[in-house]
Amino acid sequence: MSKLKDMSNTALQEYYAELSKSYQDFQAQNLKLDMSRGKPCTEQLDLSADLLDCLSKSDYKASNGTDCRNYGGIDGIPEAKKLLSWILDAKPEEIIIGGNSSLNLMHDLLSRAMLHGLPESEMPWCKLPKVKFLCPSPGYDRHFAICQHLGIEMIRVNYQDDGPDMDQVESLVAADSAIKGIWCVPKYSNPTGIIYSDAVVKRLAAMPTKAPDFRIFWDNAYSVHHLTDTPDTLLNILPTCDAAGHPDRVFEFASTSKITFPGAGIAMLASSPKNINWLKKQLNIQTIGPDKLNQLRHVRFFKNEAGIKALMKQHAAIIKPKFNLVLDILESELGGKYIASWSKPQGGYFISLDTLPGCAKEIVAKAEAAGVLLTPAGATYPYGRDPEDKNIRLSPTFPPLSELRLAMELVVLCVKLVSTEHELAARGL
Repeated sequence: MSKLKDMSNTALQEYYAELSKSYQDFQAQNLKLDMSRGKPCTEQLDLSADLLDCLSKSDYKASNGTDCRNYGGIDGIPEAKKLLSWILDAKPEEIIIGGNSSLNLMHDLLSRAMLHGLPESEMPWCKLPKVKFLCPSPGYDRHFAICQHLGIEMIRVNYQDDGPDMDQVESLVAADSAIKGIWCVPKYSNPTGIIYSDAVVKRLAAMPTKAPDFRIFWDNAYSVHHLTDTPDTLLNILPTCDAAGHPDRVFEFASTSKITFPGAGIAMLASSPKNINWLKKQLNIQTIGPDKLNQLRHVRFFKNEAGIKALMKQHAAIIKPKFNLVLDILESELGGKYIASWSKPQGGYFISLDTLPGCAKEIVAKAEAAGVLLTPAGATYPYGRDPEDKNIRLSPTFPPLSELRLAMELVVLCVKLVSTEHELAARGL
């Protein structure tokens, strides 16, 4: 197929008829396939099956003598901090180990800021006329949902190839004291797969901000989720902020949700001593302690850093063929046709597909009508509004390869079909 714009009216109409027939054939199959969320598949979950019985009836004590069956240990057991410090690239004393969800930690932290403020806050954020957050986009829909739920105004920031548009970020935070933070997924960013450059990390750490209680919410969810044996590195944000004179600027989050069991993993947070001490005082009111037995299970299961790395190689062996399949289909069906572009991530859980402007919602709707559920178009932008209506997040990990192939064949068909419909409409045909 040549470029749509180069086709004659007759050729375009004939091509559209072919696409429409293929789409009807898909509808007749009554498919029910799901690519809507980045979930591990069954084979990935099976890798951690030994977590279920790796503790014996007598193995319930942490290295400091804590009985993990009982109350206490508000910030996590020592060996879990030591083991997981590698994922966060932080010191054990800079870490709090929470429940199973890093999103829960983020939500609670923002809720605390709204109710009580942060250590440098003059008053609780909820008493301010406005609270705003910067949202590099396309980004993670659940980050944006937290802000919307709490009444925090979201300001969209554009992405460059190496992270957020820092000229835009620096200008905004220097001028407006209502801007209290920025969401960042710095490695294999959701959904684009971007890895923040050293220059971007340094500028985030050093930039002047009008709000004294400005924070970077550094969601390093995919730090060990590589699809290559030679992954690019990410500059450590914690010492970088410290060296720039802003040691309290960052809260870093991660979890084992896509390493072991998403419903029964371990969430973790790292920050400066000042922030950690403040947060521990808050936690002492909220809870009498996390699930320490689950922390101990993970320590026994992984044993050490090498155990985590070995497990992640097994994950990669399962999901890399799925990413390769999606990229191969995108290239073979859409490459050189000037109707779509897509990311080629080195890791993480997503592929970002950009269509022609104004097409994404229609493509997602057509795919769903023929039996393939995708992430809603617009979800990767604040308030669910993609200003160009062109971004679609693809989640290859969950479906089996056979289903993934079928789903992607329908997705690329829908891209071609909707793009052709728009070209026909532009010509008045």
